[in-house]
Amino acid sequence: MVNIEIDGIPLSVDSSKMIIQAADEAGVDIPRFCYHKKLSVAANCRMCLVEVDGSRKALPACATLVSEGMQIRTQSKIARDAQRAVMEFLLINHPLDCPICDQGGECELQDMSMGYGAGVSRFSERKRVVPDKNIGPLIQTDMTRCIHCTRCVRFGQEIAGIKELGATGRGEHMEIGTYVEHSLVSELSGNIIDLCPVGALTSKPFRYKARAWEMTAHPSVAPHDAVGSNIEVHVRRNEVMRVVPRDNEDLNESWISDRDRFSYLGLNHPERCLKPLIKIQGQWQETDWQTALEYAVEGLKSVKAKNGADQIAGLISPTATTEEAYLFQKWLRGLGTDNIDHRLRQQDFADDACDYSLQDWDLSALSRSDAIVMLGCSVRSEQPIIAHRIRQANLRGAAVFDINFVRHELFMPDVHQHAVSPKAMMQMLSGIVKSLLPLAKDIDTSDWLPLLPDRSPTAAEQNVAMQLSNADESVILLGELLEQHPQGAKFRKLVSLICRLTGAKLVWLPTANSVGHWQAGAIPRPKASEAVPLNALSMWQQSCRAYVLFNVEPELDCINPSLAMSSLQHASFVVQINNFVTEQMQSYADVILPLAAFTETSGTFISINKEWQTFTGAVAAKGDSRPGWKILRVLGNLSRLSDFEYVSSEEVLSTLKTELRIQPHGEQQTYLPEDLLLDKGLTYISEVPSYRCDPLVRRSIALQQTPEMQDLTTVKIHPELAEKLSLQDGQQVLLSQNDQQHALELRLDETIAHDCVYLPATTSVSARLGAGMTGVEIKSAGSLT
Repeated sequence: MVNIEIDGIPLSVDSSKMIIQAADEAGVDIPRFCYHKKLSVAANCRMCLVEVDGSRKALPACATLVSEGMQIRTQSKIARDAQRAVMEFLLINHPLDCPICDQGGECELQDMSMGYGAGVSRFSERKRVVPDKNIGPLIQTDMTRCIHCTRCVRFGQEIAGIKELGATGRGEHMEIGTYVEHSLVSELSGNIIDLCPVGALTSKPFRYKARAWEMTAHPSVAPHDAVGSNIEVHVRRNEVMRVVPRDNEDLNESWISDRDRFSYLGLNHPERCLKPLIKIQGQWQETDWQTALEYAVEGLKSVKAKNGADQIAGLISPTATTEEAYLFQKWLRGLGTDNIDHRLRQQDFADDACDYSLQDWDLSALSRSDAIVMLGCSVRSEQPIIAHRIRQANLRGAAVFDINFVRHELFMPDVHQHAVSPKAMMQMLSGIVKSLLPLAKDIDTSDWLPLLPDRSPTAAEQNVAMQLSNADESVILLGELLEQHPQGAKFRKLVSLICRLTGAKLVWLPTANSVGHWQAGAIPRPKASEAVPLNALSMWQQSCRAYVLFNVEPELDCINPSLAMSSLQHASFVVQINNFVTEQMQSYADVILPLAAFTETSGTFISINKEWQTFTGAVAAKGDSRPGWKILRVLGNLSRLSDFEYVSSEEVLSTLKTELRIQPHGEQQTYLPEDLLLDKGLTYISEVPSYRCDPLVRRSIALQQTPEMQDLTTVKIHPELAEKLSLQDGQQVLLSQNDQQHALELRLDETIAHDCVYLPATTSVSARLGAGMTGVEIKSAGSLT
């Protein structure tokens, strides 16, 4: 610590801090453009010049370290003259288009010019004009306004990890842009909109929609992944105009993903469900809420009377609030069924007694980790903010291993990537265990020894084992693709053994608010005296007579779309509670209840940190849609169930916390696989694209126009597999699964693991297929076109 003075205020500050950091902590305002607390120091705008005793000239506060006895003046004549001179230079070429600029009213240059700018320019030369660049559907460029602060350039290099933007030219001829005109591909690219201190980079979907002073800000929580990023929803006249980040150092820091930023565009999609609908003699008709709710309750009662309560099944989306999950399971259990689940893409439930949702871990552990292993985890698309955290750990020296069925670009400087088939991944994990067995002094591994392959570990397996065992803190992340595997329990149990042998944390990356659903009881809970309730997959396999779907589109959200649709078509009664209505829904549902979106309701999401984050609605519900907790409350009342007299979501949350208290406990050792063998042959990898993860995101037009959302209907395999099967790039092939065949276009891709066939899920093509992560065959379609 050193002692300094800023404007006569004595301070004791860390000697590693810059003047501008010390001033910010003391509440002393220093103007700046290029400085940002999360980016490196560039010191190129010079707006933060201050007077320091003993210095011959004003010094940049962002690039000057404090020192013992330093005396700093931010308001002296030298400092003010220097700041005014910088402002005059910045305004020489800046266009006078504030009245039409989207940044107007929240522009840092506009604010600073009021305090430091002259009323009249001394320059008569013509201002420069810079052509705009097309950098994709999300960000609008007006580069004539650019003041060369380079925040956007540094963000790409230091946070996103990809040098998408750069500077060309010198002096007033300097321009910021892409080296070759192309769309930005980072999943965090929208953050440069907030970073830009002027109107050079603005939101393209928001362009010319509203002014900053016309909108009110409502704090909320993003529902699309397990981080629960803190956001602000900006509203004008009961309309969501845009979404921006809200600082939370424990979760999303200062950033949000593009998915969280632009998903609001789906709120006004033409398919938005605005009226209750019921099907009478095969014809759909709009009705009032009372009629629709009574119709739903009577339909379920009829199925219960004819077929029994165990023929009623309920599936709820992981994006639902914790209160909605609680009331959903409470209502259905009140009707007599325990067939309730939110794990829409899981196939193996053999280890259900091992509750991975109660893991004792938070995001800050990534910052401290020395070794990170990702298994079946497409982290940039599944959890963008966690991907950012992993990259920061990697930059600090953490060893990062990515073992997956597809090799994705992670934008990390030093990562060990292995693209392997499921069978090869099981062998690799077994090899890691064998490498660790010498460490198993106090751990009984006798049950595992007969299961492990009779071979020596490879160098790669030994490297992973060494890094995990030598690390002070390490973590193994289980991703969505591994969760989807039909024998996923084997993987999970084998990984848990690795964690026991190394002391690493086992972290299951939840889908959206899955942690909240576990706590709320939205899972099948077996009772000793009754039959085992059905899980999400069994509900389709058993073809129940009635289904209740809460914000679920089975043809896109479930692991086996064709089986789900077949079961729904044969069901006697289907209740759909959803934000949207589609022709597909109308083909199988009997009643559709319009559900309010997350911006229109109140509730709680539980983050991967186990942080309970409660939010309120930013706008009134559209049309006649209603918040989910209100719909479920009335359904409970109409079903003549007790304890459904809730008047607010806060009251529901209070009841939930009382009835379902979190009981921390470790993993129960109740499951051991019989073997570690997997089926041979080709495996269909059905990865969910980042912008297809839930109904709202799928209807954001801007997100669907991004480069990663193109080419989702072609099947991809490794070139060596294509050569083995005598297939060529671009030809038509037949993809066979069970007794179904589909003609698709083939693409060769070296990032796909051997013995794997890659086809993204949640598309019109994949909706016609069966379960992902299962066996398929691929061959030439011959004369088919």
